[in-house]
Amino acid sequence: MGLMGKSGMIGLTMWLGASLCSASWAQDGKVGYQFLHIPVSAHSAALGGANVSIVEDDASMMWTNAAMLTNVSDKSLVLSYNSYINSSNLMSAGFVKTIGERGTWALGAQMLNYGTMDETDETGNVKGTFSAKDLNFQTSYSYLLSDRWSGAITAKVLLSNYANYSSTALGADLALNYFDEDHGFSFSVVGRNLGGQINSLYEDGKRESLPFDLAFGLSKDFANAPLRVSLTADDVTHWDDVKFIQHFVLGADILPSKNTWVGIGYNFRRAHEMKVADKSHWAGFSIGAGLNVKKFKVGVAYGKYHVASSSVVINAGYSF
Repeated sequence: MGLMGKSGMIGLTMWLGASLCSASWAQDGKVGYQFLHIPVSAHSAALGGANVSIVEDDASMMWTNAAMLTNVSDKSLVLSYNSYINSSNLMSAGFVKTIGERGTWALGAQMLNYGTMDETDETGNVKGTFSAKDLNFQTSYSYLLSDRWSGAITAKVLLSNYANYSSTALGADLALNYFDEDHGFSFSVVGRNLGGQINSLYEDGKRESLPFDLAFGLSKDFANAPLRVSLTADDVTHWDDVKFIQHFVLGADILPSKNTWVGIGYNFRRAHEMKVADKSHWAGFSIGAGLNVKKFKVGVAYGKYHVASSSVVINAGYSF
């Protein structure tokens, strides 16, 4: 087990599991900060919007599984854009820096800007306009625990500002990844958005829970074919809310070369939730592609994450 040792790995796994279970029981009442579920990584978005297990030199994976940061090149910058709904746009930026031989540090920020809206009184008369936005500032530290295991912790400061109302919350992610390069197999477990709200948007002071999400994922390469398949189990602490199959996301990568990828995914839950009048309008499906040219990386993905419109996710990265 390398530097960590078998007993250390077991201890970390038990600590991670206990923390995630505690967080899932703590989610009562209204859940806020739902923008944290919107895909930021184009590659993850192409594979169904929830993938946590693909192993790539891709700094945008910091938003879905920070344990993957140990695979990212030193001094990598990534910018992301998601044309979410109408005038709502999600913009993100992240920077990754290696620390020693086994550590990796990352700093990121994202903002969902809902645009400008009319402010009206109780009778519908327009009094003016206001803006609304959600923000996330986060820092992650990932460590290569052994030749095959990596772990990470992420700390978040969450801010919401809607007209004259604002709220603040503190959150954290915990992640583990196992990667067997010889057999092209990767397995991850990620618990996102543990924590709680410091101050509320509401005048009565009622606080919202963070959108806790526990996900498991695996990916497998094939030695004799330029193909990688992925299976993700998402939101696994809430089995009573949806059907069993709706917790799963399928994804497949075609890898023509080391510098290109084409991905397609199917999200069972999204397909169900986005169905309108018994017609899916391709909801649940997503597709994307990426290209790496020397130190520059770009990825684009298309999917439907809201009944109102489709979205395009774009990542552009550079390693200095």
